[in-house]
Amino acid sequence: MTCKDCVAEWDQESDVPAALWRPRPTPHPGPRCATHWREEKKRRKGSTHEKRVQTEYGLGPGDYDRLYEFQGGVCFICRRANGRTRKLSVDHDHKTGLVRGLICRPCNSLLGHLRDDAGAAHRIAQYLLDPPARRMGLVAVHRENREADDGG
Repeated sequence: MTCKDCVAEWDQESDVPAALWRPRPTPHPGPRCATHWREEKKRRKGSTHEKRVQTEYGLGPGDYDRLYEFQGGVCFICRRANGRTRKLSVDHDHKTGLVRGLICRPCNSLLGHLRDDAGAAHRIAQYLLDPPARRMGLVAVHRENREADDGG
């Protein structure tokens, strides 16, 4: 069988001589060649994700993409994950159900571990800015850092 998408493309590009056109084999449903099947899988995956966030979180059509762009295309918390490999999670308040934003899986796990406790998040910031060991006057250095300073 020949790929239905390749045939459609060839029909539209009639400037290609029929003698030069070779239909590609169709090992995938549709029937589609490998190239067009990858495109179809990507389209289906996006469509499924869109329907899921609409059903699960009450987002309107295109809201996920608009929120993603509004956040600059990255996880709101860590600013590292961009959702290209794995889509960012829709974060929501578990008490009210209101959507807050898009975050990566590790940040979502962190919020879950903190049980949305803003006080705990504040303590994390305090801890990073002014750790207890520094306040006590301790000046101990982790082994890996000592070895790096020693050149080895």
